[in-house]
Formats: sequence, structure tokens, C-alpha cells
Amino acid sequence: MALSPPEIERYARHIVLREVGGPGQNKLKAASVLVVGAGGLGGPVIQYLAAAGVGRLGIVDDDTVSLSNLQRQVLFATADVGAGKAARAGAAVAALNPHVALDIHPLRFTTANAATLLPGYDIVVDGSDNFATRYALSDACFHAARPLVTGSIGTFDGTVTTLRPFETGADGRPNPTYRCLFPAPPVEGSVPTCAEAGVLGALTGMVGSAMALEVIREIVGFGEGLVGRLLLMDTRSMRFETLRYGWDPDNPLNGDAARAP
Repeated sequence: MALSPPEIERYARHIVLREVGGPGQNKLKAASVLVVGAGGLGGPVIQYLAAAGVGRLGIVDDDTVSLSNLQRQVLFATADVGAGKAARAGAAVAALNPHVALDIHPLRFTTANAATLLPGYDIVVDGSDNFATRYALSDACFHAARPLVTGSIGTFDGTVTTLRPFETGADGRPNPTYRCLFPAPPVEGSVPTCAEAGVLGALTGMVGSAMALEVIREIVGFGEGLVGRLLLMDTRSMRFETLRYGWDPDNPLNGDAARAP
């Protein structure tokens, strides 16, 4: 899949990078990524993947833009209030990079539509804002054998990790699932929502950009990925740390019981 002269100029700063180059940029052009959630986290993911030249983007979101979103969701403008997020995100991508093909899915991701959505994409990004979607998506990606880059935010902190639990690690054991890291969702109401606790607006850009970078690294294939590692960001102290985590043999997806004949 050759790059056209306008694409070569557009992606010139990637192409001169030793770790990316022409072959890496062609991998990006050939890749398809599904982004679930077009809000605080999904917005910067969508923007940077489109700018990077990912060939096809799917955007899943059933929400509409509200005025309170604009403090952190810079993909949208005041004129977008009341419009569907998936459609407006698609319009922003089309304006940014006409070389990106778009699939707009103005719906909520569920276990019921997972089998229809996931097979058409090489890699999935979780930019959702609720635990039900997060667990449903991570379980569905395991069964569909799709890599998942997932991030989350609190008031001043965020996390990013990559999941490939359908593969085996260097130690011969399965890679960890999301349920190895967080076995079960918290009790409903025990974790305040963004509307209740607030969130630092620029934090979503930091975490979303890190998620986009991880997707690019997964596609191009350079550096040490975040499989089995949880990137922690604390913006109150500006500390960035990485926590290693491993496979839990009791997890219900690829644990001992699930793997038993």
C-alpha cells in the first residue's frame, strides 16, 4: 500500500523517524482501529490517530455533546452542543485528514453488538466512562482476540495499559486480562462519577494522548508495550510510574478453570 506524494509530505516527520519510517507509516495506513467513546479520552485518541495516518477509524458513541463537556473534550466546539458525539468526531477527522476512512457507530457498545463491531478492526481502544462498558469491552476483546488499549481517569490521576490476554507471554503463561488487574467492578455508587467529583480538563488530553501513542506503538511495533504494565499518572505531583501486573490463574477468562479440558 504505497503512500501518495501528499501523504509522504503530511507524514514526513514520522517517515524520518528510524523507529517508524516508510514501512511503519504504511502499517499505520493499513491499520483499522475501533475507538469506543468519543469523549475526554476518546477525543484525543481519535485526533492523534487520524493525524498519524491510521487508515480506518471506527467511532462508537451514543451520547450528545453538552456544554459541560467542553471544559475537557476539545474535539468539540460550542456550536456542537446537542449534536451526536460520534458524528461530530467523524466530521473533525474528515477536516483533519481526508486520507482516513471513517465508520460512525452512534450507539452504545454492549455484549449484544460486540460480535458485529469488533471483527472489522485490528485493534480496539477503550475510552468509555463507565465500568459496565469497560468490563464488557475487555471481555469481548478477549473472545474476539483483539488487542485492547484501555485508559481511565480520576480527578487528578490516570492510567493506561494494553491487553493481549489471548496470547502467551515470554514466561509461557497467558498474558493478563483486565480482570487479572481489576477482578470485579466496584460496588455501584462507591466511586463518584466525573459529574460528582470533577476532573482536571487537561488530564484527559494527557491520558488520551498516551493511549494514542500506545496504539501507534502496537501497530508499528517499536519500544516496550504496556502489556502486563500499568502506566500511572499523578498530575498533583507530576509523577509517572509503571506498575507490573501478571496473569491471575483464578480469572474467569483464561484462568485455570477456563483452560481446563
